[in-house]
Amino acid sequence: MRSSPWLATSALVAALAVFGGRGIVLPPRASGASEQTAIPDAGTMLREVEAHQKQLDKIRENYTFRAVQTTRQLDSSGNTKKVETEEHEVFFVNGHRVEKLVRKDGKDLTPDQARKEQDRVNKEVVKISQPGYRDNTEKDDITVARLLQIVSFSRPRRVSLNGRDTIAFDFAGDEHAKTHGRDEDALKKVSGTVWIDEADREVSRMSATLDENYHVGFGLLASVAKGSNMVFDQALIRNEAWLPTAITLHLQARALLVAGIRADVNIRFDQYKKFQTDAEQQPGATVTAPPAH
Repeated sequence: MRSSPWLATSALVAALAVFGGRGIVLPPRASGASEQTAIPDAGTMLREVEAHQKQLDKIRENYTFRAVQTTRQLDSSGNTKKVETEEHEVFFVNGHRVEKLVRKDGKDLTPDQARKEQDRVNKEVVKISQPGYRDNTEKDDITVARLLQIVSFSRPRRVSLNGRDTIAFDFAGDEHAKTHGRDEDALKKVSGTVWIDEADREVSRMSATLDENYHVGFGLLASVAKGSNMVFDQALIRNEAWLPTAITLHLQARALLVAGIRADVNIRFDQYKKFQTDAEQQPGATVTAPPAH
């Protein structure tokens, strides 16, 4: 997300970048097989997720959906002092997520604001669509191979999540691991649990907590406090694509030497729609609503 709370959460976003938003529907396993088969190790499962990323990117580009973010700013006692909301239209181009702001604090954008936002999105789509385009975050992508050198996984177990067979692993960063770059260093300070759908080899939930204070630029640029945490959920949509359904974040941070930030952020995703096969995947393309159930 482009909202300011996310800019200060390098440690938690690093974990989300590794686990979240990846996956592909694989051929389903035979019914009832999970009780007899051994639980694969975390490395094997995560490598399967990573290997199918390009296929997932193609499937996701057929969809658009809504993201509603509610940010509750808290005082030092944990009481809500301000509530802000933003509503975005979300879609994917060339494997990259694009968001268009359509409402803020319950009000539609003014015609001038909407025009400027559409112009911004159009420029972003053109840039992303260029052959060979890579943004700055891709330079710091953490492969599964590197992840396994920084994070340890434990307590593999089968559980049922949202009515589906799921394998859960606890994970924790290794404080002694040698790291390169801010994102890898952040992973050393995070622990949590990841739930992987057994049939589709897709992350259906991930929770992560910052176990130590995390500083960016020796604490001069930003500092995220120990105990900040997040939960990421996604689900199989229309029996075809795994897409996000919710993100919750509790944040205590400080940025650029200003007063501390305490906030609860809730992002809800819904209104999933699929582009028509003859529609271009860009803002304003015609979409078809899912059939009523």
